[in-house]
Amino acid sequence: MSSPRSSSRSGPRSARAGAAGADSPTAKGARSDAGRRAAEKVASGAPQEVRIIGGQWRRTPLPVPVSSGLRPTPARVRETLFNWLGQDLQGWRVLDAYAGSGALGWEAASRGADEVVMLEREPALVRGLQAVKTRLQARQVHIHQTDALTWMSQPAQAGRFDAVFLDPPFDGQAFDRALAAARGCVPEGGWIYLEASCAFEARPGLALHRRDRAGAVHFHLFRRVEEDGRAHALSA
Repeated sequence: MSSPRSSSRSGPRSARAGAAGADSPTAKGARSDAGRRAAEKVASGAPQEVRIIGGQWRRTPLPVPVSSGLRPTPARVRETLFNWLGQDLQGWRVLDAYAGSGALGWEAASRGADEVVMLEREPALVRGLQAVKTRLQARQVHIHQTDALTWMSQPAQAGRFDAVFLDPPFDGQAFDRALAAARGCVPEGGWIYLEASCAFEARPGLALHRRDRAGAVHFHLFRRVEEDGRAHALSA
Protein backbone atom coordinates (compact mmCIF):
# COMPACT_ATOMS: atom_id res chain seq x y z
CA MET A 1 0.00 0.00 0.00
CA SER A 2 6.96 -3.90 -6.40
CA SER A 3 8.05 -2.83 -9.62
CA PRO A 4 11.64 -1.98 -10.42
CA ARG A 5 12.52 1.55 -11.31
CA SER A 6 13.18 2.02 -14.98
CA SER A 7 16.36 3.71 -16.12
CA SER A 8 17.19 5.33 -19.45
CA ARG A 9 20.65 5.03 -20.97
CA SER A 10 22.04 7.18 -23.78
CA GLY A 11 24.17 5.54 -26.44
CA PRO A 12 27.56 6.86 -27.64
CA ARG A 13 25.98 8.77 -30.51
CA SER A 14 23.60 10.77 -28.32
CA ALA A 15 26.37 11.40 -25.80
CA ARG A 16 28.68 12.81 -28.49
CA ALA A 17 25.91 14.94 -29.94
CA GLY A 18 25.15 16.38 -26.53
CA ALA A 19 28.80 17.18 -25.92
CA ALA A 20 29.16 18.87 -29.30
CA GLY A 21 26.25 21.24 -28.74
CA ALA A 22 26.65 21.83 -25.03
CA ASP A 23 28.74 25.00 -25.32
CA SER A 24 27.07 26.61 -28.32
CA PRO A 25 25.59 30.12 -27.81
CA THR A 26 22.11 28.76 -28.52
CA ALA A 27 22.44 26.04 -25.88
CA LYS A 28 23.84 28.48 -23.34
CA GLY A 29 21.00 30.91 -23.99
CA ALA A 30 18.38 28.19 -23.66
CA ARG A 31 19.83 27.03 -20.34
CA SER A 32 19.94 30.61 -19.08
CA ASP A 33 16.32 31.26 -20.04
CA ALA A 34 15.16 27.97 -18.51
CA GLY A 35 17.00 28.68 -15.27
CA ARG A 36 15.57 32.19 -15.08
CA ARG A 37 12.01 30.93 -15.65
CA ALA A 38 12.42 28.27 -12.95
CA ALA A 39 13.76 30.83 -10.49
CA GLU A 40 10.91 33.24 -11.27
CA LYS A 41 8.38 30.43 -10.76
CA VAL A 42 9.73 29.56 -7.31
CA ALA A 43 10.10 33.21 -6.31
CA SER A 44 6.52 34.01 -7.30
CA GLY A 45 5.12 31.04 -5.39
CA ALA A 46 3.53 29.70 -8.56
CA PRO A 47 1.95 26.28 -7.89
CA GLN A 48 3.30 23.03 -9.15
CA GLU A 49 0.82 20.29 -10.01
CA VAL A 50 0.08 16.62 -9.42
CA ARG A 51 -2.85 14.61 -10.71
CA ILE A 52 -5.25 12.17 -9.09
CA ILE A 53 -4.54 8.79 -10.68
CA GLY A 54 -7.62 6.71 -9.83
CA GLY A 55 -11.34 6.75 -9.09
CA GLN A 56 -14.04 9.23 -10.06
CA TRP A 57 -11.63 12.19 -10.18
CA ARG A 58 -8.93 10.44 -12.16
CA ARG A 59 -6.63 12.86 -14.05
CA THR A 60 -7.91 15.82 -12.02
CA PRO A 61 -5.02 18.26 -11.44
CA LEU A 62 -4.15 19.27 -7.89
CA PRO A 63 -2.19 22.51 -7.44
CA VAL A 64 0.82 22.22 -5.15
CA PRO A 65 1.92 25.54 -3.63
CA VAL A 66 5.65 26.07 -3.28
CA SER A 67 6.29 25.35 0.40
CA SER A 68 9.44 24.35 2.26
CA GLY A 69 9.53 20.60 2.90
CA LEU A 70 6.41 19.86 0.83
CA ARG A 71 6.91 16.62 -1.13
CA PRO A 72 3.70 15.32 -2.72
CA THR A 73 3.63 11.52 -2.84
CA PRO A 74 4.77 10.46 -6.36
CA ALA A 75 2.19 8.90 -8.67
CA ARG A 76 3.98 5.51 -8.76
CA VAL A 77 4.01 5.33 -4.98
CA ARG A 78 0.31 6.24 -4.79
CA GLU A 79 -0.47 3.59 -7.37
CA THR A 80 1.37 0.96 -5.34
CA LEU A 81 -0.33 2.00 -2.10
CA PHE A 82 -3.82 1.63 -3.55
CA ASN A 83 -2.91 -1.66 -5.17
CA TRP A 84 -2.07 -2.81 -1.65
CA LEU A 85 -5.22 -1.38 -0.06
CA GLY A 86 -7.59 -2.02 -2.97
CA GLN A 87 -9.12 0.37 -5.45
CA ASP A 88 -12.61 0.51 -3.91
CA LEU A 89 -12.68 2.22 -0.51
CA GLN A 90 -16.45 2.50 -0.13
CA GLY A 91 -17.37 2.45 3.55
CA TRP A 92 -13.87 3.47 4.66
CA ARG A 93 -12.95 6.31 6.99
CA VAL A 94 -9.48 7.63 6.19
CA LEU A 95 -7.16 10.08 7.95
CA ASP A 96 -4.51 11.98 5.96
CA ALA A 97 -2.56 13.19 8.96
CA TYR A 98 0.07 15.41 7.29
CA ALA A 99 -1.97 16.35 4.25
CA GLY A 100 0.26 18.90 2.51
CA SER A 101 -1.04 18.83 -1.07
CA GLY A 102 -3.69 16.29 -0.02
CA ALA A 103 -2.58 13.89 -2.76
CA LEU A 104 -3.16 10.78 -0.61
CA GLY A 105 -6.44 11.98 0.86
CA TRP A 106 -7.87 13.02 -2.50
CA GLU A 107 -6.95 9.61 -3.93
CA ALA A 108 -8.90 7.94 -1.11
CA ALA A 109 -11.91 10.21 -1.61
CA SER A 110 -11.79 9.64 -5.36
CA ARG A 111 -11.94 5.89 -4.72
CA GLY A 112 -15.16 6.18 -2.73
CA ALA A 113 -14.11 6.57 0.92
CA ASP A 114 -17.11 7.62 3.02
CA GLU A 115 -15.06 10.10 5.04
CA VAL A 116 -11.61 11.61 4.58
CA VAL A 117 -10.13 13.84 7.28
CA MET A 118 -7.12 15.97 6.33
CA LEU A 119 -4.87 17.57 8.93
CA GLU A 120 -2.49 20.38 7.99
CA ARG A 121 -0.77 23.04 10.07
CA GLU A 122 0.34 25.54 7.38
CA PRO A 123 -2.34 28.17 6.59
CA ALA A 124 -1.41 28.46 2.89
CA LEU A 125 -1.69 24.69 2.41
CA VAL A 126 -5.01 24.59 4.26
CA ARG A 127 -6.37 27.27 1.92
CA GLY A 128 -5.24 25.20 -1.04
CA LEU A 129 -6.98 22.10 0.31
CA GLN A 130 -10.18 24.05 0.93
CA ALA A 131 -10.10 25.39 -2.64
CA VAL A 132 -9.82 21.86 -4.06
CA LYS A 133 -12.65 20.65 -1.81
CA THR A 134 -14.88 23.43 -3.12
CA ARG A 135 -13.95 22.73 -6.74
CA LEU A 136 -14.63 18.99 -6.40
CA GLN A 137 -17.71 19.48 -4.18
CA ALA A 138 -16.16 16.88 -1.89
CA ARG A 139 -18.56 16.89 1.04
CA GLN A 140 -17.02 13.75 2.50
CA VAL A 141 -13.68 15.54 3.00
CA HIS A 142 -13.09 17.45 6.25
CA ILE A 143 -10.04 19.71 6.63
CA HIS A 144 -8.59 20.85 9.96
CA GLN A 145 -5.77 23.32 10.54
CA THR A 146 -4.08 21.68 13.50
CA ASP A 147 -1.07 19.78 14.81
CA ALA A 148 -1.40 16.16 13.71
CA LEU A 149 0.19 14.55 16.78
CA THR A 150 -2.03 16.51 19.17
CA TRP A 151 -5.16 15.77 17.14
CA MET A 152 -4.49 12.04 16.78
CA SER A 153 -3.82 11.72 20.53
CA GLN A 154 -7.30 12.88 21.48
CA PRO A 155 -9.44 10.13 23.06
CA ALA A 156 -12.25 10.96 20.63
CA GLN A 157 -10.15 9.66 17.71
CA ALA A 158 -9.49 6.21 19.23
CA GLY A 159 -10.29 3.47 16.72
CA ARG A 160 -12.14 5.89 14.47
CA PHE A 161 -10.43 5.23 11.12
CA ASP A 162 -9.91 2.28 8.80
CA ALA A 163 -6.63 3.74 7.50
CA VAL A 164 -4.22 6.50 8.49
CA PHE A 165 -1.74 8.01 6.01
CA LEU A 166 1.53 9.41 7.40
CA ASP A 167 3.80 11.45 5.15
CA PRO A 168 5.29 13.78 7.78
CA PRO A 169 7.71 16.64 7.04
CA PHE A 170 10.32 15.48 9.54
CA ASP A 171 12.94 12.80 10.22
CA GLY A 172 14.31 10.83 13.15
CA GLN A 173 12.51 9.69 16.29
CA ALA A 174 9.46 11.80 15.50
CA PHE A 175 8.37 9.01 13.14
CA ASP A 176 7.88 6.68 16.10
CA ARG A 177 5.71 9.24 17.88
CA ALA A 178 3.60 9.64 14.75
CA LEU A 179 3.23 5.86 14.37
CA ALA A 180 2.22 5.48 18.02
CA ALA A 181 -0.39 8.23 17.74
CA ALA A 182 -1.74 6.81 14.47
CA ARG A 183 -1.96 3.32 15.98
CA GLY A 184 -4.48 4.64 18.48
CA CYS A 185 -6.68 5.95 15.65
CA VAL A 186 -7.32 2.54 14.04
CA PRO A 187 -8.93 -0.62 15.46
CA GLU A 188 -7.26 -4.02 15.34
CA GLY A 189 -6.89 -4.88 11.66
CA GLY A 190 -6.72 -1.21 10.64
CA TRP A 191 -4.05 0.10 8.28
CA ILE A 192 -1.28 2.69 8.73
CA TYR A 193 0.74 3.91 5.75
CA LEU A 194 4.12 5.57 6.36
CA GLU A 195 6.51 7.40 4.04
CA ALA A 196 9.99 7.99 5.42
CA SER A 197 13.59 8.61 4.44
CA CYS A 198 14.65 5.22 5.84
CA ALA A 199 13.22 1.71 6.12
CA PHE A 200 11.14 0.79 9.18
CA GLU A 201 10.49 -2.60 10.76
CA ALA A 202 7.45 -3.79 12.71
CA ARG A 203 6.60 -1.91 15.89
CA PRO A 204 4.74 -3.05 19.03
CA GLY A 205 1.13 -3.43 17.97
CA LEU A 206 1.96 -2.87 14.29
CA ALA A 207 2.71 -5.67 11.84
CA LEU A 208 4.71 -4.70 8.76
CA HIS A 209 2.45 -5.89 5.95
CA ARG A 210 4.25 -4.47 2.89
CA ARG A 211 7.28 -2.29 2.20
CA ASP A 212 8.84 -0.82 -0.93
CA ARG A 213 11.16 1.95 -2.07
CA ALA A 214 11.11 4.59 -4.81
CA GLY A 215 14.39 6.47 -4.97
CA ALA A 216 15.02 8.02 -1.57
CA VAL A 217 11.44 7.35 -0.41
CA HIS A 218 10.74 4.26 1.71
CA PHE A 219 7.05 3.49 2.01
CA HIS A 220 5.41 1.01 4.35
CA LEU A 221 1.99 -0.46 5.09
CA PHE A 222 1.44 -1.54 8.69
CA ARG A 223 -1.54 -3.36 10.16
CA ARG A 224 -2.60 -2.98 13.77
CA VAL A 225 -2.43 -6.17 15.83
CA GLU A 226 -2.58 -7.01 19.52
CA GLU A 227 0.57 -6.11 21.44
CA ASP A 228 1.56 -9.70 22.21
CA GLY A 229 4.51 -10.17 19.89
CA ARG A 230 2.48 -11.09 16.82
CA ALA A 231 3.59 -7.93 15.01
CA HIS A 232 6.92 -9.52 14.16
CA ALA A 233 5.36 -12.88 13.34
CA LEU A 234 3.03 -11.26 10.80
CA SER A 235 5.55 -8.95 9.15
CA ALA A 236 6.29 -9.59 5.47
